[in-house]
Amino acid sequence: NHTTVVEFVLLGLANSCHLEITLFLFLAIAYFLILLGNISVITITLTKNSLQTPMYYFLRNFALLEITFTSTFLPSTLYSLLTERKMISLPGCFLQMLFFSCLGTCTLFHMAVMSLDRYVAICHPLHYTAIMSNRLCLQLILSCWALSFLSTFPPTIMIVQLPFCGPNVMNHFYCDASLLLQLSCADTAFIEELMLIILIIILPGTLIVTAVSYSCIIVTILHIPSSAGRRKAFSTCSAHLMVLTVFYSTCIYRYIRPEQRGGQDSDKILSLFFSVLTQTLNPYIYSLRNRQVKQAL
Repeated sequence: NHTTVVEFVLLGLANSCHLEITLFLFLAIAYFLILLGNISVITITLTKNSLQTPMYYFLRNFALLEITFTSTFLPSTLYSLLTERKMISLPGCFLQMLFFSCLGTCTLFHMAVMSLDRYVAICHPLHYTAIMSNRLCLQLILSCWALSFLSTFPPTIMIVQLPFCGPNVMNHFYCDASLLLQLSCADTAFIEELMLIILIIILPGTLIVTAVSYSCIIVTILHIPSSAGRRKAFSTCSAHLMVLTVFYSTCIYRYIRPEQRGGQDSDKILSLFFSVLTQTLNPYIYSLRNRQVKQAL
């Protein structure tokens, strides 16, 4: 094709040395907490017999998903903050875009599945074991991965085939699909519309499933006779809902607002919220606060 660009320049998160050091320390600590929390969840749920339940099966897979998702961009971001090199090769950029999009989409599906699991456990406890069988759990996990791949692979292939003639500078800290479309020297209207349709289906769709599940859970909690039980259940649900609100609000505003092409500094801040902040909190909110996990630790 007519591509002459061999690498892209990622401007990163800061343009001053002092700010880069501060951001490096913040992101390094966040990445360490993400790895520590999720590896702890995986280890505990694999080795403790009392945690071999559907809920912890989903949490274990969610922890593995979070490690792989953040590892697609955080190590390279940390490296760029310490060095003057802000470049990424053309194939490396395409691979990062594919993995970021696929794993990020899988996170959305996985959170919806976990909310359904909690709905069945709390609202239908007597039928929970029968409904959430090992076979169904495996099917749900595989469905999350399959739907994520099928929804992100076609647009990625289209973007890879586009010509890039320059410029090659992206105002971001990872290879973002919307910014790559802006750098192409071809008509990208169809790809942009396709991506927007996919996002409009996936983001609000998984949000509706999650919101309905937690609404039913809250209604069930209100019928708990014990006030201490209600407070404990509300404490857990409120923490989950806080993380979900931050994650979905930043994702929706970043990707399906009217002017969603990106490239502003505010987009980088929004991306930090849903790609780093919520990922740091998730293992501690979803798993490590649970009484059974604390006992296992």
